[in-house]
Amino acid sequence: MQQLIQAIRSLVPLSSKEEQVIGQFFTRKNYKKGSFFLSEGAICKYAGFVNRGLMRFYINVDGEEKTYGFLQEHQFISNYGSFVPRVPSQQVIQALEDSELYVITHADLQKLYQELKYGERMGRIIIEQVFIQALADLNSFYTDTPEARYRKFITEHPDLGQRVSQYHIASFVGVKPQSLSRIRKRILQGAKES
Repeated sequence: MQQLIQAIRSLVPLSSKEEQVIGQFFTRKNYKKGSFFLSEGAICKYAGFVNRGLMRFYINVDGEEKTYGFLQEHQFISNYGSFVPRVPSQQVIQALEDSELYVITHADLQKLYQELKYGERMGRIIIEQVFIQALADLNSFYTDTPEARYRKFITEHPDLGQRVSQYHIASFVGVKPQSLSRIRKRILQGAKES
């Protein structure tokens, strides 16, 4: 719970009483590797905070999984497009490792916004961060080559290369695993030559 409180404190000021209130609204929930935080067609029940572990966001397109994001320790997680309007999700959120999250329901989050002096500001800042990242990812998908997207992935997430399968990284970059192998080989050869 302390990591969650520190993450919220990095966004807004908190009193010690407000820290206790946060503890009353969030619940610890464990997800085994391969289990789902959100299944396709379900309404997203929770917003959460990844205390330990790794989660993957993807959609199914004609039976093929298309990965569009990863979240790891100390990041907030939800499918806000389902969570906020309370509608079924096309997206899926799956645990890639055994994971521990602190979660809050939509109704309790609305109460928390009221209980914290800067609660609504906290919510706005989190949503702004999610929106900015989503725009950057969308722009990258349309403007960057797969090699550029892979280079950006390994630069921005150097620790994930060992935690995420090459299959999922290839899906995130937008190529087949064989193409990712060729990209990685070119990058390694370029590094050796310089």
